Amino acid sequence: MYRLRFHGRGGQGARVASKVLGTAAFLDGYYAQDFPLYGAERRGAPVAASTRIAEDPIMERGVIPEPDIVIVMDETLLQDPLTMPLSGLKPGGIVIINTTNSPAEAKAEYKINANVLTLGITKIGLDMLGMPILSTLAGGVAARIVGLSEDSLTEAVKKVLSSIITDKKLLDKNVAAALYCFNAITPIETKIELKTIDTNKKKSTVISLPFEPAAVSSPAINATGNTPLRMTGNWRVFRPAWNYEACTRCMICVARCPDGCILINEDGYPYTDYDNCKGCLICVEECPTNTLGKVMEVHAKKVIGN
Repeated sequence: MYRLRFHGRGGQGARVASKVLGTAAFLDGYYAQDFPLYGAERRGAPVAASTRIAEDPIMERGVIPEPDIVIVMDETLLQDPLTMPLSGLKPGGIVIINTTNSPAEAKAEYKINANVLTLGITKIGLDMLGMPILSTLAGGVAARIVGLSEDSLTEAVKKVLSSIITDKKLLDKNVAAALYCFNAITPIETKIELKTIDTNKKKSTVISLPFEPAAVSSPAINATGNTPLRMTGNWRVFRPAWNYEACTRCMICVARCPDGCILINEDGYPYTDYDNCKGCLICVEECPTNTLGKVMEVHAKKVIGN
């Protein structure tokens, strides 16, 4: 059985990528299971999705604690101490990272002890779709790694996206982008077997949690804020960029920022708190003088305290 886990951020399409992969596997004649895992839906927040593919009926349920393959759709997640996308990765497993770095550079930078493949799917998405939505692209990469066919991938993209978008041109672009990524990745040999394991012989790892009273199990409303720990500044694909020569200091951007991440400097000009800015770019859209532009992020922010 193949056990794959996608890690991305809200709005990048991890859930859809998992569904595309599961659908393609089903169309190729396999048993498949795909499902997302996330809390309150917020664009930019960490999201995970999982897919199981097997030749026999899949008797496992729930999250995948020990994946064979991990697809990291946003490399900043590799430095997030709360997300830890590589946790549980099996020995000899595969990590696919959305980055412009080479596999050797990625292994060295993030200290990964596994087989690493890299592909800059964000740039491919921007070039082919005009937006940093990575769902079909990540699905195409994963389909290639597990050995599915191009025809099944094509039909899966059409089937999954037809219920989401109605623009045929955009649908065709997604198919083309998925196939481009499918052919851009060169699979590597692993010892992962597609054959389903005998789950009846595997020792149960179910954990029994005791009932706790509300004073223990409920969160305290006066708990310290966790925004620095969440590293929300790493949620961005683009960041707002300022041109103070044209800025009129109208402060519309300050009023429109939903997270209060635009502050005022000593000269009375607004500036961005990049440690917490999530990159929604509402400020760019609302700027009446087009003073604000956007710049694509290329580096992840280091973990606070390191």
